[in-house]
This record gives sequence, structure tokens and C-alpha cells, in this order.
Amino acid sequence: MKNVIVLGAQWGDEGKGKVVDLYAEFADVVVRFQGGNNAGHTLVIGGEKHIFHLIPSGILHPQKKCVIGNGVVVNPKVLLEEVGRLKERGYLQDDSQLKVSHLANVIMPYHVALDVAREKKLGDGKIGTTARGIGPAYEDKVARVGIRVCDLLKPDVFGEKLRNNLEVKNFLLEKYYGAKPFEFSEVFDEYVSLGERIKVYVDDTSRFLESEMGRGAKVLFEGAQGAMLDIDHGTYPFVTSSNTTVGAFATGAGLSVKRAGSVIGVAKAYTTRVGGGPFPSELNDADGDYLREKGQEFGSTTGRPRRCGWFDAVVVRYAHRLNEFDGLAITKIDVLTGLPRVKICVGYRYEGKVLDSLTPEIDVLSQVEPVYEELEGWSEDIREAKEFDDLPKETKRYIRRIEELTGVEVVLVSVGPERNETILRKNPFR
Repeated sequence: MKNVIVLGAQWGDEGKGKVVDLYAEFADVVVRFQGGNNAGHTLVIGGEKHIFHLIPSGILHPQKKCVIGNGVVVNPKVLLEEVGRLKERGYLQDDSQLKVSHLANVIMPYHVALDVAREKKLGDGKIGTTARGIGPAYEDKVARVGIRVCDLLKPDVFGEKLRNNLEVKNFLLEKYYGAKPFEFSEVFDEYVSLGERIKVYVDDTSRFLESEMGRGAKVLFEGAQGAMLDIDHGTYPFVTSSNTTVGAFATGAGLSVKRAGSVIGVAKAYTTRVGGGPFPSELNDADGDYLREKGQEFGSTTGRPRRCGWFDAVVVRYAHRLNEFDGLAITKIDVLTGLPRVKICVGYRYEGKVLDSLTPEIDVLSQVEPVYEELEGWSEDIREAKEFDDLPKETKRYIRRIEELTGVEVVLVSVGPERNETILRKNPFR
């Protein structure tokens, strides 16, 4: 099988964008299959930073086809902003390089307003969403009142759906949240215009992918967020609004699960999360501050400082159970350089017992104490390392211990932010 699926093995922000960018060199098509512009993939190429929220990072490779699947919720404004930035930098000169599913649901302005109003009303109990309207858009999709990309291209259909939705959304915004309602004509005119502008990218992407695979194309599937944010299997309700685990690639791209190939999990050499919810290995001390500052752990979508902690092998083992990884890509290991000692969470202490497996129930996770294993750190600059044997013995020992504790082979090690600062131990496309 020539397909590869890249997924987050923690709480998102693992560095999937860089891994996808590297693997895209060996693929013909790159597909994003869930999430929305609450995700942010950051790449550094030749000193130039690129941040993506919707478009797969494979777009930086010429001649690669990039697909936004039906499982993604699409904000057309954000999409066009990304397209504009890419074109300004000399990318996406051929519009046929990007395809957006006609069945993807659209994030409307009232979704964003409801997201913001809801978080405000929850106060200290807020989930910590990115306030991008992702959750409310998925709610409408499941409630079967969502507006899809194909609807934007048919003003009569769009108008009827919009009018029905605004009747309910404006009532909620005005009467329950005390927020400003939306005028039908303003939203209608703006989104009909946006539909015309994105029309060039709209396609039956399921059919396109089936055709590409039929001719032998290699396809790379790019997940957003991470396993611990899965709507079913994550730390509910402090999760995202879509399935972030491996099964979502099929439903979110319109393909059979038989199309799955290699599954690569991406994990930082430490752990981070954004927003509320339990985080057993979180560090509220100097080590946590060190990881945040040196790792530049601030959200690429929101700019919020990320919560930081030691690598949690229990979390990654759980992600492996859900996804059956064929390999792990370990990112940002250079951030640990300079620490005299590094730790790995190997279990949780709960009610007098040590748990070596994870339950995502937050009442349990909120009370566990991490059990750590301590290893010797390293001080050598590792960013020039090209092969695994170029790394200091302490770094290699750390990586091997991760393999032992998670049960997954480490097939890629990122030793710096640049594209070429990567050790590719095994290529899943070969």
C-alpha cells in the first residue's frame, strides 16, 4: 500500500506540519481530512516561517496535489487568506493544485459568534476552544442543518438554509447570550461572493482521490490535533469536535478504510496541551518555563502559551492502542538540550495503585500523580546531526527508552525547526 497517514499522538501541536512537509516529497497527493482552522501547522524553510490552518503543508512542494476533504469544516475567508499568502510567496501558481470537497461544511459567522459567547458564559468552566466556530459548525453538521461548500455555489439553496439557520442562531445569540444578531442580507451577499471566489477549487474530492489511487498515486493523509483531543477517545469534554484518530481518514476523505497504509504517530520529545482539561505530566515550575520559552510553545492559531510537561509514555501508548502506529516521529528533541536531567512519565499513581494504562475519564486523570523515570540529559548541539549515530549517547538512550515504553519504533527525529534538520531513519513510502 502506497498511502501514509500522519496523526498526532498527544494533545496536538506535535509538529505534524513539518513531518507532513518532509513526507510530501515522496507523495503525489496530500489530504487533510478533519478539523478546521483551529489547527495550525508551522514550518520553517530557509529561515522563512509558514503557518497553515486549512491547506495541507504539502502545498509548498510544486506539482503536488493538495486536498481539503469533506470531513474538514471550512472557513472560506481563512481559506482565501491562506491562498493569497501562498500566491504572494510564489506558491500555488496553478489553481488545480488545490481541491476542496464540495461536501465539506462551511463555518459561518454565527458559528464563531456562538463559540465566543458560549466560552464567555462558561467562565472558569470553559473548554478553552480556539473561538474559531469549529464546534458549532460540527454541531450543525450532525444536526443536519449545516451549510456545505456546494450550497454556497447555489444562491437559492444557500439562501433558504441561511434564513432557517439565522432564525435559530439569532434567537440564541440575542435572547440567551445577549450578543448581537446577524442580518440575513449581509451574510448572504458576503458568502455568495466568497462562494464565487473559492469555486475554482471546489471538486468531488472523493472521486478525485479514487481516480488518483487508481493510477498508482501515493497519498499522504494529514491529521489535525492529536489522539487525546478525539471527540470519542480524548479527555472529553476538553476535546476538539472531530475524530482525530485513524478511522477518520476514511470518512473524512470519502474512501474505504481498506485504503489505509502506514500510520505514523507524531509526538514531541516532551508534552504540551492548550486549553483546559487534565494534563498529568504538566510542569508548573522552572522546567516547564524552560520548555515553553526554548520550544516557543505558543499556539500558531491563537498565540496562547501552551502548558508544558515531560514526555508521557502512558499517553503515547494509549494513542498507539487507538491507531496502531507503524512508527513514531519524535519532534523538537533539540529543545531538551541543556537540561542536566530529563524525565519520562511511565505510569500514574491513583488511589494507592500505579496505573500503566490510561483512561480518558477526566475525574480520574485529574487526580492521578505522574510516576517518573529520570535519565541523564545532554548539552551538545544536535541540530547538525544527519544520522542517528551522530546524536550524543544520552539522546540516543532517551529515544530508545521512548521506543521501549511505547512499543513503537522511532522512524524520524526532528533535531531543529528547519526542514533539513531532520533524521529520517525509515521512509514509510519505501
